[in-house]
Amino acid sequence: MTSRNFEQYKRIVKFLSSAIIVLLELTIYYYVWINYYNKNMTIAFWRRGNWLILGEYVILLLFLHRIYGGLRVGIYKYWNLVYSHMLSLAIVNAFSYVQVVLFDKKMHNPTALIIMTCIDLLVVLLWALAFIKLYAVMFPRRRLLLVHGVKPMFHLMDRIYTREDKYEIAEKISINEGIEMVMEQALKYDGVIIGDIAVQERSRLLKQCYGQNIRTYAVPKISDILLRTSAELNIFDSPLYLSRNYGGLTMDQMFVKRLEDIIVSSLFLIISSPFFLIIAAMIKFNDRGPVFYTQDRLTKDGKCFKILKFRTMVVDAEKETGPVKAGEKDPRILPVGRFLRATRMDELPQLINILKGDMSMVGPRPERPELAKIITKNIPEFEYRLKVKAGLTGYAQIYGRYCTTSYDKLKLDLTYIRNYSIILDMKLMLMTPKVLLIKESTEGFEEGKWEDPSLKE
Repeated sequence: MTSRNFEQYKRIVKFLSSAIIVLLELTIYYYVWINYYNKNMTIAFWRRGNWLILGEYVILLLFLHRIYGGLRVGIYKYWNLVYSHMLSLAIVNAFSYVQVVLFDKKMHNPTALIIMTCIDLLVVLLWALAFIKLYAVMFPRRRLLLVHGVKPMFHLMDRIYTREDKYEIAEKISINEGIEMVMEQALKYDGVIIGDIAVQERSRLLKQCYGQNIRTYAVPKISDILLRTSAELNIFDSPLYLSRNYGGLTMDQMFVKRLEDIIVSSLFLIISSPFFLIIAAMIKFNDRGPVFYTQDRLTKDGKCFKILKFRTMVVDAEKETGPVKAGEKDPRILPVGRFLRATRMDELPQLINILKGDMSMVGPRPERPELAKIITKNIPEFEYRLKVKAGLTGYAQIYGRYCTTSYDKLKLDLTYIRNYSIILDMKLMLMTPKVLLIKESTEGFEEGKWEDPSLKE
């Protein structure tokens, strides 16, 4: 039996991997709960109470694994899977300890919980290693044929090379070679990636690949995003897609979103106020300069506002150079600034912008006017991002990287705008802590003048 014959068992393998680790974690928690916390409570829980505690633990754990991707074997790399899984576990274990304290109305020694979390980490390390190895053996990386047009798709190739455990671009071919030649080559590989080619040719290629059962990956265009997020109507004998173009959010959505911004930003301002004082003192001690830094940014309908940040660079850093992206070893960055940038704590003052109404908690990243002008000249649709307020976090910030191309950021932001809901906002805010400590999501450009790969290809 060849490795590709295991394809039908992929869902079973993923389910078994998830079930095994969740049951192991539940068993560890049950042991600690029964033999330490419940045993030392003033009034111990009995059978039904214990089942309730266990049920609550596993439901919250599965919810967070769903949010952070802690069970995504075969999707995430090893350390990303471990990190995602342990983030969920750490939150659930901390919540369980707080729950015990509230139930018993007294402090308990957290040593058992800390030891339990360490044991969880060891189990997760072994589990992730075992199932990633098993997955790689049963479902090896796919050898793909990249079909491109005028643009060689170097940026897409670079991204695919970062997941060499899942995909390998075995060959490239131009659509100009003809559909027949492309299909002849496609039969030799495990799938086809359709790059930026003309709509008519892409349609023909998709249909032929479907007809011959060839797995196909397609790079979406802006029109694809708009069509995919349209409503399906079945009022005739022919299906219709309705694109409700309100110019942004509806009145009721804007009201709910503004209410969300006021409540959440106020809460976070209260919680983070001690950090404001500590960071301000560190910046002042560093070079005696101003604590805050303001910069012109764009928000809804192209309105310009002054974004507020903690200053991470020397005063007048761009006075001589003009707009320049900060590199990893940029001498203009203050020592404390490196830490603030790495953790994105320099963006905490934007909570004030949100409270004022300049920004939202969730939305497209606020772009600088001079950079937006350059991008829009090459990608006119880039202005579509301005149909909603700029956000502290957002769809592109979560699923993209700091150096994701402008065209890809636009597609991610449009996906958010077209699928907006309060539930999606909550999900993106919950996912934000995960990406803060992932280096690839906070990495900047190399030192030098601003440039965008999508504008060069």
